[in-house]
Amino acid sequence: MKAATLRSFLAVHTWIGLITGMALFIAFYAGAVTVFTHELQDWQQPASQDVQTGDALAQSQALLDAVLAQHGDDEGELFLTLPGTRSARAAAYWFDEGNGSRKEYVLDDAGKLTEANTRAGFVQFIYDLHFTAGLPRTVGTYLFGIVCVLYGLALVSGVVIYAPVFFRDLFALRVGKNLKRMWQDAHNVVGMLSLPFHVVFAWSGAVLCIGFILLAPFQFLVYDNKLLTILEHDLEASAHVQPAGVRAPMLPLADVLRRAKLELPELEPDSFGFHDPGDANAQVAVFGHADQRRLASAAAVVLDAASGKFVAKVEPTQYTPGRAFLNSLTALHFGNFGHYAVKWLYFLLGLAGAFLFYGGNLLWIEARRKRRQVEQPFKTRVMAALTLGVCLGCMAGVSATLLAGAWLPEAWVSRSYFVVFFASILWACIRPPARAGHELLWLCALLTAAIPFAAWLGNGEHLFAAFARGHWHRFFVDATALLMALAFWWMARATLRRGRKGDPNSVWALG
Repeated sequence: MKAATLRSFLAVHTWIGLITGMALFIAFYAGAVTVFTHELQDWQQPASQDVQTGDALAQSQALLDAVLAQHGDDEGELFLTLPGTRSARAAAYWFDEGNGSRKEYVLDDAGKLTEANTRAGFVQFIYDLHFTAGLPRTVGTYLFGIVCVLYGLALVSGVVIYAPVFFRDLFALRVGKNLKRMWQDAHNVVGMLSLPFHVVFAWSGAVLCIGFILLAPFQFLVYDNKLLTILEHDLEASAHVQPAGVRAPMLPLADVLRRAKLELPELEPDSFGFHDPGDANAQVAVFGHADQRRLASAAAVVLDAASGKFVAKVEPTQYTPGRAFLNSLTALHFGNFGHYAVKWLYFLLGLAGAFLFYGGNLLWIEARRKRRQVEQPFKTRVMAALTLGVCLGCMAGVSATLLAGAWLPEAWVSRSYFVVFFASILWACIRPPARAGHELLWLCALLTAAIPFAAWLGNGEHLFAAFARGHWHRFFVDATALLMALAFWWMARATLRRGRKGDPNSVWALG
């Protein structure tokens, strides 16, 4: 390949990396944490709140009855989650077809129906952070869809650049005084070895964030505004039925679940979906997972809500091609297959991906520093400050969010992240980069090390008690936090050591 062509690909790779790198760092770091969404929900709650299946159904039935008593005459859709699946208690989401509003309901400790803050809780906040970077949800989702497309271009250009020396330098990691070469080797090794996963993340991220926008030309120009109707079979468990306008009592949830298990014995339920609940033509879908040795395991059984008559079912072995593609892509993106071996692999890949973007920025800074003078260019100092502030601020902010989720009122969940995140950016801008890096890594270490103690105060069970009682979710969350705190401490010391003993003609020197 001509040198000019390689330079063009290098320019594309560099500038796309700089434009999207910090947003992708947040996406990958938050995504690594949300791999263990269900474990974090269990970690947050006291052991006394663990519920059995019968208790879960009783709680859900009480919540369903309370919501229907308030919305019994309204047209809409109701989605009900079982306790222990997405949160510690049952939650109901009412979608009003008349005005397009959405309300979330829970039962308080006294059993009274209470409207909850939609998308509240620290786990949900970190999940949203994964694909919005903290921006308003709609804007952030569309922005990240575009970022994923650019991310794919960066992957292609990186492969083209590295292909000529792929086999020679694949496992080369030359540690020494030449820091740029060391970072380059580490960047290349991590990028190439995890390339298949990055391709999946870029592709699935774009589809999940802006899939409907990508379908828009076909919807309006090819299929005469009927594409979504054609795709309904792949997107919905069953076709919608017009309401009869006649009220009819619905079967209890326990009876619905029993009939659903008869139709699909492998079903492990986690939620219920109702179309026009309380109407004579109402349908109820039991959603969950069915292990049928397929990549995707999402399954559902649809019944007539009044009579319990079987309507339809969705199971992995009977997916349509479109449903198989979408569900498999979702499973690949979130790691919803392979149990804990895959979860830990995705957790490590998320951290490695975050390192990839952080390292890319460091490479840009190293490539542009002046080696014969102490004063470094303004643009490298700005990039160093932003890289430290955004990346280290994100990690410290996520740890602060877990602290707030375990110990503080719910209103402090998002506040804690944004206070720490923006304070870190400000600190990185006013302090020398080496000092800021050392100090912000210490902040990450301290906040992360405090997580097990906050959990102890919040749920009354410390690390060793959780191990002794076999509460493995709580134990592993706390133990992982301590290991990551140790890693942050080690990096803080390494940063300070480099600032003191490294090249004095560098933006990272203490001076």
